[in-house]
Amino acid sequence: MDNKSATLYIVATPIGNLSDISERALQTLRDCDIVACEDTRVTGTLLKRFGISKEMFVYEDSRERNAAPILLEKLKSGLNIALVSDAGTPCISDPGFRIARACRAEGIKVVPIPGPCAFAAALSASGLPSDSFLFVGFLPAKTAARRNFFEKHADFGHTLIFYESPYRILKFIDDALDVFGGDRVVCVAKEITKLHERFFTGKLSDVALQIKNSSTKGEFVVLIAPKDFGF
Repeated sequence: MDNKSATLYIVATPIGNLSDISERALQTLRDCDIVACEDTRVTGTLLKRFGISKEMFVYEDSRERNAAPILLEKLKSGLNIALVSDAGTPCISDPGFRIARACRAEGIKVVPIPGPCAFAAALSASGLPSDSFLFVGFLPAKTAARRNFFEKHADFGHTLIFYESPYRILKFIDDALDVFGGDRVVCVAKEITKLHERFFTGKLSDVALQIKNSSTKGEFVVLIAPKDFGF
């Protein structure tokens, strides 16, 4: 890469299956000067898997405000940086947007290296309406805030998409049942691209029962169909 024209590369990495990484992503990781990452252990494992040795810079969520200006100065000095998250596409419900915003404000080139994204993968395989949707990411952890969001969007005319952790998925489902009702069509995708990938699709009452009777270990994408949608 030409150091006279530093670039920030937004590099998508696998969300579970390492075979999903693209040749372009690998080449970018090989060619960049620095890999900015959330966790050096996670990214280090990825780099080692593909025989890449690279300087890493931690920018995880709690450090991002301070990390952005540091990375900006490195870019200004001519160093090309590949920005990755632990899994998936950076800046989408993951740290990184402050760095991308700072680069845009300074006229520094930002190039996306597209690849895996959990919500897009879940939506494509869900069977729910995909022509128009609202991606919300993680809702606040408190029940009141979550229910308030559900109530405001109970009649929303497009698919709603959320991320949820294994620690809150049952509370999420219970609140969704109370607000949306058991007949609302949903899809809950678990551990996408991983060994124990599962899709629970159908009426919310049925899906809730299936989830409560299965392991909640793993990461979840929850999709809620518009009110009048049915299979």
